[in-house]
Amino acid sequence: MNKVVLIGRLTRDPDLRYPSSNVPVANFTVAVNRPFENQNGERVADFINVIVWRKQAENVKKYIGKGSLVAVEGRIQTRNYEGNDGKRVYVTEVVADSVQFLESKSQSQNRVSSTSNEFEEQSVPPVTTTNVEEDPFANFGSEIEISDDDLPF
Repeated sequence: MNKVVLIGRLTRDPDLRYPSSNVPVANFTVAVNRPFENQNGERVADFINVIVWRKQAENVKKYIGKGSLVAVEGRIQTRNYEGNDGKRVYVTEVVADSVQFLESKSQSQNRVSSTSNEFEEQSVPPVTTTNVEEDPFANFGSEIEISDDDLPF
């Protein structure tokens, strides 16, 4: 099974093209935070190339931009080609089946312009995560009593 799910922010505006087949294709890069800190106590992000086709490619170009928070579902694809220098170039990327917009383009633009004019790969804002060490039911309210005595068997 080849299945990928990513949540992260675009590092640049999507690039929309219409190749010779005239089928729209867009590509962009998503910065995805790793779930741990490096030896210096800093969060590190992976920068993952994504390709999306057809109508969804046009929607990506129209509705999201640099800094937008997205969820991508798809598959990993590897390909290779001969570069201009004659050396073999290997590429690994995600081919998206679905791109969910997790915030509007205006929210993203307001956030990026208010924090910085430069949105570089080193300054990708962290994706909010839940600390698994915290008790998710700490502020739930009253206690719940569970007993095996109530089971019908």
